[in-house]
Amino acid sequence: MRKLSGVLLIDDDDTTNFLNRRLLERMEVTENIRVFVNGKQAFDYLYNVSNKNYEHTSKDYFQPELIFLDINMPVMDGFEMLDLYERLNPEFRKGIMMAVLTTSTHPQDTDNSKKYAAEYLTKPLTAEKVNMLLEKHFRQEEREA
Repeated sequence: MRKLSGVLLIDDDDTTNFLNRRLLERMEVTENIRVFVNGKQAFDYLYNVSNKNYEHTSKDYFQPELIFLDINMPVMDGFEMLDLYERLNPEFRKGIMMAVLTTSTHPQDTDNSKKYAAEYLTKPLTAEKVNMLLEKHFRQEEREA
């Protein structure tokens, strides 16, 4: 399977980000992983990438294909970030798979995720969960090509 162009990890917990980055690196999912500790940082990044408002020679900027987003974070939580994300260019968003990754099992949170067409995963992130997402969202497009 091809490597993804990039993955964003958005979570305010450093340990979670460290473990998720290690998992994705071990699985060789992508060469590009960026970590953000709140939704505002992540949205600002996505806004700049979607508007091509960055130094194009910088390896720090890429259009992600997969985003893991925590719900409960300071500054801007996951659902606030998703509200803003929905306003970005639909053509830009079309190539991105959003996965809410949280400890919450509250029915309201799972319903909200569906509203945004986001996958809903409970922590911890595992190789099985990553493989499920890759199989469901990225292998299908390989078969269609």
